[in-house]
Amino acid sequence: MTGGNPDESSKSGVAHVGAGHRERLRTRLREGGGDALLDHELIEYLLALAIPRRDTKPLARLLLSEFGGIEGVLTADWAALERVPGMGETSVAAIKVAQAASLRLLRNRVIEQPVLGSWQAVLDYLRADMAWLGVERVRVLHLNSRNMLIRDEKMSDGSIDQAAIYTREVIKRAMELGSSSLILVHNHPSGNPAPSRQDIEITKHIAEAGKRMGISVHDHIIMGAEGHSSMRALGLL
Repeated sequence: MTGGNPDESSKSGVAHVGAGHRERLRTRLREGGGDALLDHELIEYLLALAIPRRDTKPLARLLLSEFGGIEGVLTADWAALERVPGMGETSVAAIKVAQAASLRLLRNRVIEQPVLGSWQAVLDYLRADMAWLGVERVRVLHLNSRNMLIRDEKMSDGSIDQAAIYTREVIKRAMELGSSSLILVHNHPSGNPAPSRQDIEITKHIAEAGKRMGISVHDHIIMGAEGHSSMRALGLL
């Protein structure tokens, strides 16, 4: 990278961090696991692996402040992270690979057993992936006749308050995959997971269209930083 990326610089007057501080963090991590480190220390150490010649504590604290916590940092998109002073491609990549590894672990828990029998694992995965997104995202979980996940597909990303979901496209894709049932999912960037009137209407349209084709809609989950809502649990399906 060129000198224009501050996280790549090793000879631009940036103070080199002594080995003692990071060794103490490593020792605490080794002996106490992840719970032994505070949120800013986890981000600090992660960034230190990418930019070893900088004191990454101030940058870690800035990220946590900018995105409202560790969840927001890990789920922020690439462009948003790069806009933070001191962040460049290497440090952003470190954040995103940590998120990818976490999501892979959570997603594997969902794949390994019937979805309806591992509901908390599904919610944990969806929360980690979607609850803190800055734009609205729609995804569909396709299940087979044994309620095993056969495809997890992102349908669309939208604006801060709206993303498109079309009944015809959802049902068409379900038929292509041979799905027996679906779980619709989207997030509310506002943080409030309460379904809107439009959310309720489109869910009913998809459920009715699916029923005609022998495809059931198990639920429509709305994720937000404040929690989640289930349309089935609310009696809306």
